[in-house]
Amino acid sequence: MRKMIAYCGLDCEKCDAYLATINDDQVLREKTAKLWARLNNAPILPEHINCQGCRVEGIKTVFCDKLCGIRQCALKKGVATCGDCPEMETCQTVGTVLLNNPGALKNLRG
Repeated sequence: MRKMIAYCGLDCEKCDAYLATINDDQVLREKTAKLWARLNNAPILPEHINCQGCRVEGIKTVFCDKLCGIRQCALKKGVATCGDCPEMETCQTVGTVLLNNPGALKNLRG
């Protein structure tokens, strides 16, 4: 599986935080921070929008690094992605992502 597929199956290479980071795009950082702050009702600032991917070494957004329950679970279980977890099909932690993003489930199934 590609290293840029997140633990949940989302494609990090399509994430606005990743794109803003690798392209050093301040306009995209500002747009993403504004959207994520509204969606999460949280004080997310443009300087928080820096990420090189959730399964690779390097900088991550605070959410991806510390708050993402999916990432924390996968790290605790020692699985490469949720696709390697025998509980994936019934897991409520990753369930919402998979329900709303059919491509993520396809990525996890390879």
